[in-house]
Formats: sequence, C-alpha cells, structure tokens
Amino acid sequence: MSDLVIEANSDNFGKIIEQGISLVDFWAPWCGPCKMQVPILEELAAETRDEARILKVNVDEAEDVAMKYGIQAIPTLILFKDGREVRRFVGVQSGESLANAITAQS
Repeated sequence: MSDLVIEANSDNFGKIIEQGISLVDFWAPWCGPCKMQVPILEELAAETRDEARILKVNVDEAEDVAMKYGIQAIPTLILFKDGREVRRFVGVQSGESLANAITAQS
C-alpha cells in the first residue's frame, strides 16, 4: 500500500480527522471489493495530497470506530471535514467520484 494512505486505528482516528478533509475507507482484508478499492485510493491519495488525507480503517481491528459510524457494509467510504461527516459512499467507488467529492469540500 502507498505510504500516502494512512492506516488509522481506534487510538489515532479522531485526532487524524479533526482538522481538514479526510476520506476514510472502512475495509477488511477478507473483502474482495475492498481489495478492488485499494489502487483507486492509492492513486487518489497521490492526486489529492494537498487537499485531503486518505485513511483506511480495518473494521475487524477497530470495531469501535466502525460501530460509532454505523458501518454495515464494506467498503464504506466516509468523507469528513473538520471531524464531521459530510458524505458517505457504500461499495467500490471510482476515483473520479471521490475526487469530485473532495474538491466540493475544498
């Protein structure tokens, strides 16, 4: 995985998303569609590095975070601005739709 995509967990999640724009991918290693999302997120992280942070949260390891945000299907991607949810996507998303959502918040 690209070093531009941040692995977040229960300990650091809140601190990372509290300022600016963050796109969070809730995923699990056993999830096929989640694996399809990875290269899209890596490319997006390179394209938007000055606009937003791209994070991944493993729902098996950070169950409390997944529960807090009501994650019922994966991949679920949530766009946060200054710690508040502004948009939610369920299922594999195109880089274009995610980039447009980030740009709309900038």
